[in-house]
Amino acid sequence: MSTYDEAVTIEVEGEPISATFVAVRAQVPGVLFVHGWGGSQQRYLTRAREAAALGCICLTFDLRGHAKTKSQFETVSREDNLRDVVAAFDALAHHPGVDSAAMAVVGSSYGGYLAAILTSLRRVKWLALRAPALYKDSDWELPKWQLKKLHELEAYRQLHVRPEDSRALAACLDFDGDVLIVESEHDFVVPHPVIENYRAACVRARSLTYRVIEGADHGLSEESMQRAYTRVLIDWLRRMFSEASATATPTSAETVT
Repeated sequence: MSTYDEAVTIEVEGEPISATFVAVRAQVPGVLFVHGWGGSQQRYLTRAREAAALGCICLTFDLRGHAKTKSQFETVSREDNLRDVVAAFDALAHHPGVDSAAMAVVGSSYGGYLAAILTSLRRVKWLALRAPALYKDSDWELPKWQLKKLHELEAYRQLHVRPEDSRALAACLDFDGDVLIVESEHDFVVPHPVIENYRAACVRARSLTYRVIEGADHGLSEESMQRAYTRVLIDWLRRMFSEASATATPTSAETVT
């Protein structure tokens, strides 16, 4: 680890003495949180604070069409929101305290879908997906809110979708970092076939951890569900950071169920 010297002066009884700080140029992982459709960063601030306590710098943000820009809810597209995610990622990666080679992205639902695609545009080391949504690639620049009916999403999300037919799954197929996928047991918005599509696509991942939150619905509507997810995420991040610090390099992908 590189060090730097900082010359300083210390006052002792009115007289200066010379001294030199010798310190490491320490940089820590960065963790980007991407909320789901209809959500906001507010739901992730507490979780981000817990993650930051592990020794990282976290960034939460509001996708356009949400919170203060809710007036754009009916016009914002997936392209718009993907640009939001890229801009937020770049802002975090350029933070002076962040190691840009140690970036984690945590996405939920629509945010998970965008996070998956992000890995094809930026170098991500750790990818955590909770109930990641899936959409058809067509109509990319149409307003996002129209897609549920236009793409017949309830039926589409029951299908086996190949990576070559999905931008998000194709990105997962190429991703060689560590992956966490979290499913809600009673999720009728992002049903089990979608989760299986994502799991099947992550064949090149360094490791794949899969967890199911028992009794949980898509939105984690009860506090106990929120706590359960937070425990899963924080435990996984702690393990990932610990392995990175120890420079551990597994020889093959590991699946944990």
